[in-house]
Parts: sequence; C-alpha cells; structure tokens
Amino acid sequence: MRRGTALLAAAMLVGCASTPARANPQDAFFEGLAARCGQAYAGKLASDQEADAEMRGKAMVMHIRHCTADRIEIPFHIDGMAEDGGWDRSRTWIISRTATGLRLKHDHRHADGTSDDVTLYGGDTADAGSSARQTFPVDAESIAMFERTGRGVSTTNIWSVETTDAGFTYGLDREGRHFRVAFDYAKPVAPPPAPWGW
Repeated sequence: MRRGTALLAAAMLVGCASTPARANPQDAFFEGLAARCGQAYAGKLASDQEADAEMRGKAMVMHIRHCTADRIEIPFHIDGMAEDGGWDRSRTWIISRTATGLRLKHDHRHADGTSDDVTLYGGDTADAGSSARQTFPVDAESIAMFERTGRGVSTTNIWSVETTDAGFTYGLDREGRHFRVAFDYAKPVAPPPAPWGW
C-alpha cells in the first residue's frame, strides 16, 4: 500500500514538473511589442465619430522607437494635422512596467519641443488582461489634470492597446466616446523622424 502511494505521488510530481508554468499575460504582451522594436507601420482611423472627422483619410504611422527592459516608447504621427499642414509629431505613447502591472502614459509636445499643458496622462492596468490586449483606466493624477484644465469629460477614460500577429490598435473609450486607430503589421514603412522634442 505504501509503495503504491509513493508511486502515485512520484507520478503526480513528474506530471507537475512537465506542465509549463503559465506565462504572465502582461509580460507576454510587453515582450511581444518589444520584439518589434525599431519598426514602423502604416495605419488609419478605425472608428467613426464626428469628434475625429479631421483625422479621416489621413496617413498615420506608429513607430516602436525605443525599448528597454521596462519601457517602450511609441510615437504616433499623423499627416496633414500640424499647423503648417505637415506631419503632426506631437504624440508619444509610453508603456512601462510597474511593480503591479503595466502603465500607459501620453507624452504631448509642441513643434518647438516644449510640453503641452496636458501631457503624461494615462493610467495603470487594473487586471491581468491578455497577451494581446491591455486596458488602462484613468489614474488619479490624470483626473486631477483633466479637472484643472477644464477637461472633466475625460475623467472616466479607459485606454486600450492591442497587439496581435495582424497589427496594433490603440483605443480610447468612455460614455459616448469610442476612438480607434489601427496599424497593419503587414505594412511596415520607413521609420519617421523623431517626434517633437525627443
């Protein structure tokens, strides 16, 4: 009887040892994005709200420009949106690791490189998400910034980033607001110039 119990226990241990550890979805998400570091991709507006009418039909490029073990910088360029009619290079999405998950921040700058009054807003993940999609509810610091600058409508923002074999999608959602831009990994382009101020 004891021998049978010992054999069963040994078999269970072998079974456990051969089962791979479940990967952290946030690590898989971050590492999947970092694997494309240096690449740039063409994209377009993928939502259809009047608030974004001026972006319709505009050429867009996202560039996974700089990556470290805990930070990925992704400038977002839009043609025809700058004051001079050229490329708007004001936005950079920054995804970083924290002690508890992932963080998304938006770095906004003017053409002269100075920071916009509303910059470095965003939020931290509230759950594990998946290897393909992470969501970032607005954080307290950003809520205070939005209230201080008369943008109270943004205090319930939830941003999302998706990265699959097909492409990359950035989104913003709140009541009455649905914004998406999508980039096709099958359409790599030459890396654009540095974003403003970088």
